[in-house]
Amino acid sequence: MISCEQCEYFVQGPGGEFAFRCNPFTNIKEPDCLVKWQLIKLDAMVQAYQATISFYKRLAPLQEKMFRHMEREIDEVDESESWKYDDDEEDDDVPSS
Repeated sequence: MISCEQCEYFVQGPGGEFAFRCNPFTNIKEPDCLVKWQLIKLDAMVQAYQATISFYKRLAPLQEKMFRHMEREIDEVDESESWKYDDDEEDDDVPSS
């Protein structure tokens, strides 16, 4: 098995970051390369998920404020329209002849 550093599809940047230019559908050299490629993609997915979770944590207080405000608005609308429903309830209590 060849090391990734020895592969022609391995690229290392000046800051130590590395990238793989291999494509699992066209130019994988060894079966272990596919496993490594899968691990790298899985790690990228986990990092994206963690970034999403941290963003949602930042949004949570704002969402709570929005929900409280919306509940207040809905309650105010219900109170302002309560006169409509009071008349309907009184009509229901009167027996029809």
